[in-house]
Parts: sequence; C-alpha cells; structure tokens
Amino acid sequence: MPFDRSIKIAPSILSADFANLGAEIQAIEARGADWIHVDPMDGHFVPNLTIGPNVVAAIRPHVKTFMDVHLMISPADPYIGAFAKAGSDMITVHAEAGPHLHRSLQSVRAEGKMAGVALNMTTPLDHVADILDDIDMILIMTINPGFGGQKFTHAMIDKVARCRAMIADRPIHIQVDGGIDPTTAPLVAKAGANVLVAGSAVFRGGSVAQPNIYGDNIRAIRDAAQAAL
Repeated sequence: MPFDRSIKIAPSILSADFANLGAEIQAIEARGADWIHVDPMDGHFVPNLTIGPNVVAAIRPHVKTFMDVHLMISPADPYIGAFAKAGSDMITVHAEAGPHLHRSLQSVRAEGKMAGVALNMTTPLDHVADILDDIDMILIMTINPGFGGQKFTHAMIDKVARCRAMIADRPIHIQVDGGIDPTTAPLVAKAGANVLVAGSAVFRGGSVAQPNIYGDNIRAIRDAAQAAL
C-alpha cells in the first residue's frame, strides 16, 4: 500500500452488529470507511474476549479496503501467523504484550504484513524510539484498551504530537484509538495523527437497513479532522 499522510477513518467493528458483520463492513466501506479496524481481545491482556483468527478469516472476503488488526492479546507472537493467514493487511502488537517487541515486528514482517506497535497510555514513546525503521504504524491509545465507548483522554494529545516529531519524515502512520468523534478528531489530527479509529461514533444510530447514517457519521469525523489541518 503506497504511503500517504491523508486522514483515514478506520471504523472499529467492535461496535458493529456481530450477527451481521459482513453486511456491516460492506455498508461502512460503501459510505466512506478507508480501513476496517478489527480488535481481537483475549480476556487476559484486556478484560474482554472478542474476535479470533477464524472470525477474521470469515470477514476477510467482505473487506475491499484494508484490514487493520489490532491484537490486544498477550503473548501475541504465537498467534501472529494465524492472524496473518486469516487475511490481515496490518497487524499491530502491543509493546506491553511481550518481552521482545522487535522480534514480534520481525514475525509480522516475515508473514508479508505491515507491522504496527500499540502503546498504552502509560507506555512512553521511548519503547519504540530505537526501532522506528521496523514500524509501519504507531497506535497511540487514548483510552484503556478493552472496551468501546470510553471517554477520550485529552492528556494523550501531547503524546501524539511528540510521536509525530519523533518519526520526522519516516513513512509511519500515527493511529489513535479511543473516544474519537467529531469533537476529538480535530485535536489529534492537528497533533499529527492520520488514522482515526472510531467505533460507536461511526455506528451510532445506523444499521445495515439505514446505512446512510454511517456515511454521515464518517463524513462528520473526516471533515472535522481535515478542517484542523
């Protein structure tokens, strides 16, 4: 995928209708989603249990854009191959999920996938400073991982700005995840983020039967972010 720093909206299907995931994905893509964000959780690294490789494989045929898979599991390394084979385009591992982050990134790259690193709110940027050339994306968590619908943490805006300064001209995406809506999107976009994960703010009020609401929600987030640039 050619790199560019344009604003990308990545709806998290954690907020979608799980009984109708294929149609939900088709609906949000048709109405402006740039990436599809998938949140596997193990009930151990985070207090929730969600999606495994089989579900990722099942929804892969419905994804026509880009499948962005954020592993909230520990250890992540034993499952990288399974999520890669399931059809992930990007696999993001948490810096906190294992003792050898560089090795995890090498495993993702060895599968032919783009490699991301997620940083929890209390994890400093120093954790990735020495391995930037091995990273395609840095995900700054703006909530505690595990559940959708949480309130955005404003203290993370400065962390996004510092991350943007740290990567300089390297082709690394900065993603933010947690509490993104038309009010918070411009704050993180101005700080340097270009991939915005939004769950409830995209899916709220809409459905497969009323997909235009998804489009309105995506457009509101994108317009607010772009207006801040």
